Amino acid sequence: MIQKPRLKKITAAISVGLMLVGPLQSIPLAYAEDGGRDDGGSRSDEGRRQRTETPIEHVIVVIGENRSFDHTFATYQPKHGQTISNLLSKGIVRADGTPGPNFGQGAQFTVPPQPSFYIAAPAKTPYPILPAPDTNGAPTAPRDTSPPFKTAAEAAVEPDVEVADQVLLTTGATGLPTRSVDTRVTNAAFLPNGPFQLTGPMMPYDAYTGDTIHRFYQMWQQEDCSVNHVTRDNPSGCLADLFPFVNTTFNTADNGVGNPMAFFNVKDDVPFLKQLAGEFAMSDNFHQSVMGGTAANHVMLGSGDMVYFSDGNGKALTPAANLIANPNPRPGTNNNYTIDGNWASCADTAQPGVAPIVSYLAALPYRPKPNCEAGHFYMINNINPGFRPNGQLATGNVVPPSTRRTIGDALNEKNISWAYFGGAFNAAVNLANGSTSIADAIGAAYCQICNPFQYAKSIMGDPAQRAAHIKDVADLIVSIDGNTLPEVSFVKPDGLLDGHPQSSKVDLFEAFMKPILDGLDRNPKLKEKTAVFIAFDEGGGYWDSGFVQPLDFFGDGTRIPFIVISKFSRGGKVSHSYADHVSVLKFIERNWHLAPLTARSRDNLPNPIERRDTPWVPANMPALSDLFDMFHFGDGDEHGEHHSDDGHGEH
Repeated sequence: MIQKPRLKKITAAISVGLMLVGPLQSIPLAYAEDGGRDDGGSRSDEGRRQRTETPIEHVIVVIGENRSFDHTFATYQPKHGQTISNLLSKGIVRADGTPGPNFGQGAQFTVPPQPSFYIAAPAKTPYPILPAPDTNGAPTAPRDTSPPFKTAAEAAVEPDVEVADQVLLTTGATGLPTRSVDTRVTNAAFLPNGPFQLTGPMMPYDAYTGDTIHRFYQMWQQEDCSVNHVTRDNPSGCLADLFPFVNTTFNTADNGVGNPMAFFNVKDDVPFLKQLAGEFAMSDNFHQSVMGGTAANHVMLGSGDMVYFSDGNGKALTPAANLIANPNPRPGTNNNYTIDGNWASCADTAQPGVAPIVSYLAALPYRPKPNCEAGHFYMINNINPGFRPNGQLATGNVVPPSTRRTIGDALNEKNISWAYFGGAFNAAVNLANGSTSIADAIGAAYCQICNPFQYAKSIMGDPAQRAAHIKDVADLIVSIDGNTLPEVSFVKPDGLLDGHPQSSKVDLFEAFMKPILDGLDRNPKLKEKTAVFIAFDEGGGYWDSGFVQPLDFFGDGTRIPFIVISKFSRGGKVSHSYADHVSVLKFIERNWHLAPLTARSRDNLPNPIERRDTPWVPANMPALSDLFDMFHFGDGDEHGEHHSDDGHGEH
């Protein structure tokens, strides 16, 4: 069980995967300086320095789903000598999860009806008690065709966790009606107005829970940003105090209500992530790049920019009117959006919803630019890519093939090997090709909107590029064992294992990480020169108390967990340098000597200059870290206490 991390062999799990997804596609050998095979051994220092800036020759970026930093690490206490910004350190909660002396800093508010969309509440009243958390769409009972499954045999359809952890796919149903108060939460209907511990006597850590809202205009509104709120410690003036309100009012349906204020307690929860954070390096200032959801944040991870509606060849077009967002409230409602659409023309302040954000950016002291081109309608909410998993053009409401430059294009130009490994990708290809096999049913869990390269015409629209770079997670394990790991790898679990509330659990995401790290432990020479980045796509609508730095019209948004696992990141350091998904691109570009992707992409931003008194707030905004501060590449261990390199977990 994941609650007690340990090493296990994954032979059985891989064999299940082989039966499920069919023969593994071949993976290009990792590129070596002389063009030969990378056998896992160390190159000469001179050759390595020509190829990479640091001893890191392989990066594996693993992306989970929908958890904010405070939601995950609210009560985390770092190693001696380190500091952290979370609910416990701020006195908002105590170590046992109960309200702390500064609990009022997490208070949430309700707003009376307004005539048009706003991102700063013109008037508000605190809730007397917090709106109750609910079950939303979390599974009521075990099922035959989706988690939690009724039997272990049904759970064996999932190949990307160890066999012993497949049992987690059979547990955690709510036992409650859909869209009802989640009475597993202690005192659910009478919670004080602020953050509350999700787990307790009736709510185990291993539980499916209700989802919450995490869409673009909704999240801007939840953050409640205004220059009238600006302080030295919070120069963006975002108060993050409308989270339950927006959940309740933007639509007529119940959407998680009080769920955003839930947090785990690391005393008993998130054991594997807590262990990794304590052994290696974590950030308490890593953010989702875009206000809102999955697709936009993955696209930003791939390109440092946002895709737009086009003719498929780069020419900007206008989408259908019913797809363009209009967040102004419908008549007779408090906050029910007129069109909760997927596209926005943010260069046009006459468009509904645009002016409040653009005028706020212009009023900030450091004047971040909206970064919006005239006549362009940018994707702001989840839309499927223009290519299906098998490379065929998709139809319906999709993003037309994008010509936006990606990190994949930049790596290709320098002959740097890379791949995107998606959970259940092979099965998804089979389904797209017409398979009706039960073994391919898992392909429905492949996340199309999580693959930034599936939007890209240069990658997904080219059969050779698609075959070379778009892979299944099973291929990742084979490449680690076979010393063919690409230099840059992006990894996404399928929807059963990604940790998404309602449809997955964080312990399943922790279980997903184990075979990857176990594989590196089996290959110590490869492990020596590999860094694993663990991040999440976005906060999932969960509240967070951290500073948010607006960079442009699209974001940033709330903090999310970020951990770096490497020989050079040991010691439990907590980095305060401001970062987001584009920081991953900046690390890759600096390490492999690449230029920023385009003149307008966010990887052009400078590294933050940290203020001594408030290191989470860059003195030179807008700024983004390249993550180098999370490593120690010198002779000494800059993270303090020395830890021997004896594997990633308890044995």
